Amino acid sequence: MLSFQSSKNVLSLTEDLLVRIYELLAAESDRKSFRLVCREFRRIDTLTRRHLRVIRIEFLPILLRHWAWGLKSLVLSRATGLRFSGLEMLARACPCLESVDVSYCCGFGDREAAALSSAVGLRELNMDKCLQLTDVGLAKIAVGCSKLEKLSLKWCMEMTDLGIDLLCKKCVDLKYLDVSYLKVTNESLHSIASLLKLEVLGLMACPLIDDVGLQFIERGCPSLKVIDVSRCEGVSSSGLIFVVRGHRNLLELNAGYCLSELSTALLHQMKNLNHLEVIRIDGARISETSFQVISANCKSLVEIGLSKCLGVTNMGIMRLVSACINLRVLNLTCCHSITDAAISAIAYSCRSLVCLKVESCNMITEKGLCQLGSFCLLLEEIDLTDCCGVNDKGLEYLSRCSELSCLKLGLCTNISNKGLSYIGFNCLKIHELDLYRCTGIGDDGLEALSNGCKKLRKLNLSYCNEVSDRGLGYIGRLEELSDLEMRALHKITGVGLEAVAVGCKRLADLDMKHCEKVGDSGFWALAYYSKNLRQINLSYCGISDMALCMVMGNLSRLQEAKLVHLSNCTVEGVELALRACCVRIKKVKLFAPLRFMLSSEILEILHARGCIIRWD
Repeated sequence: MLSFQSSKNVLSLTEDLLVRIYELLAAESDRKSFRLVCREFRRIDTLTRRHLRVIRIEFLPILLRHWAWGLKSLVLSRATGLRFSGLEMLARACPCLESVDVSYCCGFGDREAAALSSAVGLRELNMDKCLQLTDVGLAKIAVGCSKLEKLSLKWCMEMTDLGIDLLCKKCVDLKYLDVSYLKVTNESLHSIASLLKLEVLGLMACPLIDDVGLQFIERGCPSLKVIDVSRCEGVSSSGLIFVVRGHRNLLELNAGYCLSELSTALLHQMKNLNHLEVIRIDGARISETSFQVISANCKSLVEIGLSKCLGVTNMGIMRLVSACINLRVLNLTCCHSITDAAISAIAYSCRSLVCLKVESCNMITEKGLCQLGSFCLLLEEIDLTDCCGVNDKGLEYLSRCSELSCLKLGLCTNISNKGLSYIGFNCLKIHELDLYRCTGIGDDGLEALSNGCKKLRKLNLSYCNEVSDRGLGYIGRLEELSDLEMRALHKITGVGLEAVAVGCKRLADLDMKHCEKVGDSGFWALAYYSKNLRQINLSYCGISDMALCMVMGNLSRLQEAKLVHLSNCTVEGVELALRACCVRIKKVKLFAPLRFMLSSEILEILHARGCIIRWD
């Protein structure tokens, strides 16, 4: 606490000086501490706040009264109970509002879109997976928010060509548009082609567009820099030729899993893409000469996606990286012919590499990792899942990459606690670690990990059979951990779960399927301490009726639960648990026979609240 005299001195500072001090605080934890000091500091926080994320929609009126004026960005993603009356109030209270995210809001439909359309200053709007939204709601947005520059409509399945056409006529300043997964046709591409300022176009998995539609893009969208046609079944090399031919300043081309092969004709056109920075052609057949053409002409490349491509060889990769020395991201997932020779070439040529994905490249050994540890010192992410040649010595070499933040070692059965200790000692910036089915990992390895990797946020220990309560005690020291998978850890009990619940206060996602020996004491601790949990998997656990009701009732932020095969729970217990959380739960997975045992009343309540029920 501040002393009276020091408090008086601080409060004598002018408002503009306090604002400047506040703006120097980069970490959110520091800003939180600042606003808790006194009312004046809280007022400064209110004056300077420009972004607000709302998790509990019922608090929105209070928040708007305090922070409305000057608010520019508001995230309402996955908010429950979002309705048109609240959005009308929002639009009136926030005249400076420029960005809104209502993605995954199950209650957002045409009336809500109409209410939001009165926010005439909106420039960015995310409506991903607003399943009740139709062309009518989109028309309201298009007419009311004509200044829109960025709009995302992914998974808005009721959208048609009619709505997209009106959007393109009214919102002529659009620079970013994502209509991925929609059943729009080539007619929508004809409309989109009229957008003179469009720079980014997302068309991922649009099943009804084809090469004919991409001809419209060739003659339109003069500012286009990024296009994503990945998983578009009707698109071939011919369609991409139209795009490339019409946009020689293209920076990013994503054509993953839509090409059977990288044709000679397309390669010929790609020679003109001198500014291309990102290309993803996952799943295509590619030849060694193709690599030579790409490396000779696309020297600005910083990312290449070759996941599951046929024809990727050591020689091809060597030719590619010899010229593309600025590569930062390289995806070679399931390129099974790759060996240490290719990894060595990558390490030597691409000193700026930050992300390397080589999942299921079984011929990579400690020799390749030695080269990465010697030359790629900026490496932040590496995926070695199912690389059975990786061992403890390889991890020792890799641990020289002190910037590592994401390391995936799932199914690497030749690593042990010793290898993990190298990571724990040297890679202090790691925030994501996957040890799925690393059967050689046990409590000692987790001790080394917890001593060094204090920033760990995501950890997968599923099927690491040697982990016991002692190991979970070490995990409980990781205060920033938010995502923990620990399926089928048969040695752990309620003691271990309690250690995690007490220590990991930020835990938001917990998967403990098949942890049969965990008793009610662990679940009681979970219900009491883990207030930030949003997703939980309790399937095949030995939880009782009372403990289940406590978990489902007490965890006020819980949105998704998997409750399959709870052998110690009765039908009545499951129903009581569902009643305890029916106001906020959005998705629940239940044992299939319960479909005919639960009361129709509780099922109707859940459906009315927009909860998705899956039966297993």
